[in-house]
Amino acid sequence: MWRRLVLMLLVLVVVGVAYLALWPVPIDPVAWNPPPAPAMTGVLAPNHDLVATRRLLEGFGSGPEDTAFDAAGNVYTGFEGGQIVRVPLAGGAAEVLADTGGRPLGMVFDAAGNLVVADAERGLLSVAPDGSISVLATTAGSVPFGFADDLDIAPDGTVYFTDASTKFGYGHDTVDIIEHAGLGRLLAYDPASGEVRVVMDGLQFANGVTVARDGSNLLVAETGAYRIRRLWLSGPRAGTSDVFADNLPGFPDNINYSPRGTVWVALPTPRIAALDAMGPHPFLRKVTLRLPAFMQPAPIRYGLVVELGPDGHVIHSLQDPSGEVAFVTSVMERDGVLVLGSYKEHSLVVVDIGAETPAPEVAEPSTPV
Repeated sequence: MWRRLVLMLLVLVVVGVAYLALWPVPIDPVAWNPPPAPAMTGVLAPNHDLVATRRLLEGFGSGPEDTAFDAAGNVYTGFEGGQIVRVPLAGGAAEVLADTGGRPLGMVFDAAGNLVVADAERGLLSVAPDGSISVLATTAGSVPFGFADDLDIAPDGTVYFTDASTKFGYGHDTVDIIEHAGLGRLLAYDPASGEVRVVMDGLQFANGVTVARDGSNLLVAETGAYRIRRLWLSGPRAGTSDVFADNLPGFPDNINYSPRGTVWVALPTPRIAALDAMGPHPFLRKVTLRLPAFMQPAPIRYGLVVELGPDGHVIHSLQDPSGEVAFVTSVMERDGVLVLGSYKEHSLVVVDIGAETPAPEVAEPSTPV
């Protein structure tokens, strides 16, 4: 009897090892060496400044991921179920503008008052003031969008938007980041011709986009590489790119310029040590995907927002170690408040910052200390 039990245990061990080593997974990981995470000191020292003054659309739905403001000061956001909702910033009754039938993420108003939306499942959409929806584009360079994510509109009307991953769709962002194959794209939609062109590819989970007010350049977040790239749109450097901010303390999501010309960056989770440790080891990352979900690297419930100066260095951080405000995916500043979106919470968060914001000249490098 004991021999039989021992034999059964050995068989189970062999089967388990074979499963972890050989079971097919949908990734072909690329080795990389993440830089050591920056020390949480100085402007990154833990604080409790990310305090909700109030909440909007509480309990209305799940995952109000991004926001946009109309001329009247109403806030718009999209929910997991496809609804796009507006509510006065001061609070009040909410109204459903439209239902995309997909997953609306990034959104911004164009000059004609239409809400242009990056829908992760349906592509690039335009929502008219009456709520009617038009599909603007679903492919670029004959490659369908895998995961339309965020967008912004340049002064000339060009819509710049991200296709986070051409391989993994919405809900599989972690898989793309674990693979680290550079499957993200920055795309440009020309409203006059209806054409979409690929502006940049090879991005590590292309995410937030924001265009400089003078249209000279744009910034795009590479979530899987902890950095923000800058693409020059005009001037002698037009068509070239460089790294604007590197080695951020978390995974950058949506990014937006502040009224002062600084850049707000939403970091839905701080860096995950286990994920960094696996970077140089593709085999370990395959093994990780074979583990039960509860054993895989997971987002940390921690509120984290940083403000970058004109040189890309962190000048200010707002944090909530308690996680009461957490999983922040967008930061939009207006009239002395920040409105925060989240990919999994159930309300927008309003944070009162008043006029007390640091000046860019106190910039400090966002690199390891």
